[in-house]
Amino acid sequence: MEAQIIQPSMQLKAVNSTTIIEKAPDVAPTPRRIPKNYGRKPFIEANTSEVSLSHLKKDCIIPVFSKDNERTIAHTEFIEIAQHCANKVFPHHHFNTPEVRVSHQIKGRIPSAIHKSVKELLDHEKTIYYERMAFIIQIPSITENINGNDITLTLGGVRAYNQENLYSKKTFEKFKFFIGFQNMVCCNMCISSDGFAGELKVDGYDTLKSKLLKTLQEYKAEKHLEQMQEFSKHHLTEHQFAQLIGKSRLYNYLPRGEKLNIPELQLNDGQISTVAKDYYQDEPFCRNEDGDINLWKVYNLFTQANKSSYIDTFLDRNVNVFNFSNSLLKALSGSGNYHWFLS
Repeated sequence: MEAQIIQPSMQLKAVNSTTIIEKAPDVAPTPRRIPKNYGRKPFIEANTSEVSLSHLKKDCIIPVFSKDNERTIAHTEFIEIAQHCANKVFPHHHFNTPEVRVSHQIKGRIPSAIHKSVKELLDHEKTIYYERMAFIIQIPSITENINGNDITLTLGGVRAYNQENLYSKKTFEKFKFFIGFQNMVCCNMCISSDGFAGELKVDGYDTLKSKLLKTLQEYKAEKHLEQMQEFSKHHLTEHQFAQLIGKSRLYNYLPRGEKLNIPELQLNDGQISTVAKDYYQDEPFCRNEDGDINLWKVYNLFTQANKSSYIDTFLDRNVNVFNFSNSLLKALSGSGNYHWFLS
């Protein structure tokens, strides 16, 4: 069965708490639009490297909780559970191969090689696993266009063993999971709080599966799309953008009491500098000839800068810049303390 694509002539409908795609009645069918082929870019950069599922399965050990030797849920199992849940929620769509990126390799060796020097170690005597792992799975048959950019429905997750106490007995394990859209021009992730499960504490596979299914089923794609479409309708002047960059630099040094009344911004100074540079240099999202820039481009400058975050902070910051971009909409309408960044 050919998968359907989100088009303006289609509507989203909830059935049994699951969002599916249906054609609007009495509308002539439109030709199926094939998404463009874009050059492959990583969805996160920082200190990560791309690996295959096969490598994770065959070449990596599985960490345990040291006090009782109970094993953790492996990175590959997390990805496979997510694939299973996605197939259940979107049964008539096809999925791309998961893109997996890892960091912080933990090295070891088997007991028989205990006395060997590093240069004498054979491949089968080495052990590794990755402390942090992030993955995404694209659903290319669900595609929309915002401000000339194709965005594709995408889901994914993060596992960071540094947030677990592996020196204790087995306890709840922590995962992060999301469903949102990926801008295919730049591979930036567009994630709203509605599609993000920031800390899933689970005691096993079944609990993880049920929580992933709940996140997928409760995600409101149409609302997320409407919010992002709204970004493209509002502009910042060059002066307002300069104010935004300057106030973003000041934000981290504000007294705590003043911060409470201002939208939170989690990007660091280096990332704010990247936003400022890309305002002039990023081809898809730079200013126009008058110096103005719409909020869709500003939002993508933020998500582009966020790709330099470490795996364990990447998703939280991504959701934060979406919420922050929404607060700029309120600022443009003069709404209360949201105007601080632009005044």
